[in-house]
Amino acid sequence: MTIAADEPSTTAPQAAPIRPIVIAANRLPVMRDDTTENGWAPSPGGLVRALLPMLRSSGGTWVGWTGTPDDPTEPFTVDGVDCHPIDISAEEVELYYEGFSNDGLWPLYHDALRESTYDIAQWEAYQQVNERFAITLANIAPPNAIVWIHDYQLQLIPAMLRKQRPDITIGFFLHIPFPPYELFSRLPWRNEIIDGLLGCDLIGFQRPKGATNFAACASQLRQSDIGENVIHNAGHRTQLGVFPISIDFAEVEEMAAGRATRKLTSQIRTRLGDPEVILLGVDRLDYTKGIGLRLRAFGALLESGELDAERCVMVQVATPTREAVEHYQDERREIERLVGEINGRFSRIGLPVIHYLYQTLSYDDLIALYRAGDVMLVTPFRDGMNLVAKEYAAAHIDGDGVLVLSEFAGAADELTDAVLVNPHDDRALQESIVTAVEMHRHERRARMAGLREQVKRMDVQGWADRFYAALAQAAKNQ
Repeated sequence: MTIAADEPSTTAPQAAPIRPIVIAANRLPVMRDDTTENGWAPSPGGLVRALLPMLRSSGGTWVGWTGTPDDPTEPFTVDGVDCHPIDISAEEVELYYEGFSNDGLWPLYHDALRESTYDIAQWEAYQQVNERFAITLANIAPPNAIVWIHDYQLQLIPAMLRKQRPDITIGFFLHIPFPPYELFSRLPWRNEIIDGLLGCDLIGFQRPKGATNFAACASQLRQSDIGENVIHNAGHRTQLGVFPISIDFAEVEEMAAGRATRKLTSQIRTRLGDPEVILLGVDRLDYTKGIGLRLRAFGALLESGELDAERCVMVQVATPTREAVEHYQDERREIERLVGEINGRFSRIGLPVIHYLYQTLSYDDLIALYRAGDVMLVTPFRDGMNLVAKEYAAAHIDGDGVLVLSEFAGAADELTDAVLVNPHDDRALQESIVTAVEMHRHERRARMAGLREQVKRMDVQGWADRFYAALAQAAKNQ
């Protein structure tokens, strides 16, 4: 089964949804903020910015966790959007979220880069939280509503919800890769996950391979009938589609052009010692992101003399995440060891060759860093999409800069003007970095023009509109 990514429509933009829409995600689109009048502020991220206007126009609701354990908050409204919190206990956070979702599913779905934990107590908590979501959705969704569910933490909801509310149209979007059968079949509860997702009218994936992997698993495990972009199972039809997520190009471009950003960009270069080349990495501190790979490659190039420590400096931002999970603790220790080792060998007094920030930066600071970075290193072992690559292109309003991008990031399907590399090949990664650093200005500008045009053409609002249109069509085909 071959599934291609949806192209942007050449017709007029999608009209606001006529049917009421309910979004379900692990987290609500807001976070607590005592400085605001109502105590909440919108969460950062393109997904929230893309979906909130859709909810406002349809009078819809967002269902999710507040992010605080044992927080039985009543439903509330923020900026015209109804939020319906799901209470999750501290024990469930440990078992459902940190355990089954992030110590079980996450490594398995990312090529089994780390050994998964398969624990019956974690699985039971995952079922319980998914059932709580499903019951809430069944109770609050208006008749004939559209329910759009997001990501790997909530894969059981579609089948649970369909049993309770057959009138509802159900869509699901998986933000991370879906693994091949050879890996997925390791999961003790593999059939339950497939059955859960087959409750959907439409399942969206980042890349065509994710859709074909899922179809193969449904065929092998549940003997489902696989058609062209569709799975027939137990009398129900589930459409499959590819919808690569994107960013708000116009917003990033506007921020990058602002006076404050220009000033901060200049300050960053000055603080770094006005190097000729700034290499930049911006990631969550996650073992899937390949941070250690690029640090080792940078160190090897300094050692060989192919990069000059007096010409080049590297900035690596590692945003803290899932700090209670042992794999992430191990990854942090290894990265900090590498940074110390490379700085110890190649830095000069007052001028470290690697500037490492283990912290969460504001979006304003990130945009300025993107503008300052001459070479962006995005080298994951496996990534559903990687929006950092797209943000870097959107921020480079000067038309310059080079993106080095892993072939195993979803963004590689679209951003073909990047320097694409297999991050598992140490020497290839080193050569790609040298190619980017030494690239002639004319080639840099031509490649960046292609990157920017692609991101502008396939922005996040278009992604949301295309998914919604496909979901409405899937409902008609039932």
